[in-house]
Amino acid sequence: MVYSSGRDLPILIAGGGIGGLAAACALAHKGFPVRVLEQAPEFKELGAGIQLGPNIFRALDAIGLKQAVLADAHCPPAMEMRCALSGERITRIPLDTEAFHARFGHPYAVSHRADIHAVLLGACQNSNLVTLENNCQVEGFEEDSGGVTVILHSGERVRGRALIGCDGMWSKIRERIVGDGKPKVSGHIAYRAVLNRDEVPADLWQPDVILWAGPRTHLVLYPLRRGELYNLVAVFHSDRYVEGWNAEADAAELWAHFKDQRPEVLRMLERIETWRMWVLCDREPVKDWSKGRVTLLGDAAHPMLQYLAQGACMATEDAVRLAKNVAATPDDLPAALQAYVQARYLRTARVQIMARVYGDFYHARGPAAELRNHMLRPRTPEESYEGIAWLYAGT
Repeated sequence: MVYSSGRDLPILIAGGGIGGLAAACALAHKGFPVRVLEQAPEFKELGAGIQLGPNIFRALDAIGLKQAVLADAHCPPAMEMRCALSGERITRIPLDTEAFHARFGHPYAVSHRADIHAVLLGACQNSNLVTLENNCQVEGFEEDSGGVTVILHSGERVRGRALIGCDGMWSKIRERIVGDGKPKVSGHIAYRAVLNRDEVPADLWQPDVILWAGPRTHLVLYPLRRGELYNLVAVFHSDRYVEGWNAEADAAELWAHFKDQRPEVLRMLERIETWRMWVLCDREPVKDWSKGRVTLLGDAAHPMLQYLAQGACMATEDAVRLAKNVAATPDDLPAALQAYVQARYLRTARVQIMARVYGDFYHARGPAAELRNHMLRPRTPEESYEGIAWLYAGT
């Protein structure tokens, strides 16, 4: 089939979250007009803290947004794992050091999801190549040799050169491209909350990323917005299922899983009056998520559990690679989209699989926890860096 270029048409993006806006920024950076269709009445990012590995800063640097994201971020001195039962320090990985920067070339930071989303949104708003539209729920699409027509819930039909599905874990576009049904429920639930700095007991506030690892639980703590806020994420095993990212949480269920843990853990949990929750889901990795002029990006393509803190990082890497491939063959977008998938699927599959492994690692109990501690305790920083180089030094 011969495809016409349709260069006067924009590339359509379904979804205005971090992945969708990163894709818009990356494509605009390469000179392509983009139209972002967001179903919500405003462009807004739900959630709280987000961890940003060096790999996302490598991608952000490629589209000129690294420093803007760092402006509101916090660069923790270290990442530390502690036993939630004994209190012992299992391992500590220095992050804000010359050795770390020499190894990976970019920093490790933590930020508020709304802050990184705001940077991407601002870049889109300041670009004459990006059109942002709200209340545009994508219900389906039709493709022909000259482009793609998106059908909105309102009945409106929107024409574009190509369609990028950035519509998340429950992607409607994925249903047409991959057709693998609902996401896989992990049996893990995450509760999240944010405290002001003055609400955190002085002896418990730490500038580091702290992970309290317990049997079938963990609690992660770190500062946000230059230390003005403190982020808490508590994860535990549960068969409960609620779709979405922002459901109201039952504190009693949380306490049932954490009640026997260290005072430091319990004192932090006691500070929270209202929790928000989401059920952790992912999907089996797939080798192809493009058909013709339609492709997927981020969670729509390769949703992953949060244990490597890579969802937004992988989506941003996707965006930069996709734009690079589109720029390489702008008159053959189906080939460009296939090249993008071929460049990404093994890396994202590895992260999907390893995120599951890390979940088991964090939540180990009994002899498995002892083996984990025995393996990690003697590690030097250099050995820790080498263990994660496949992720942080990769693209």
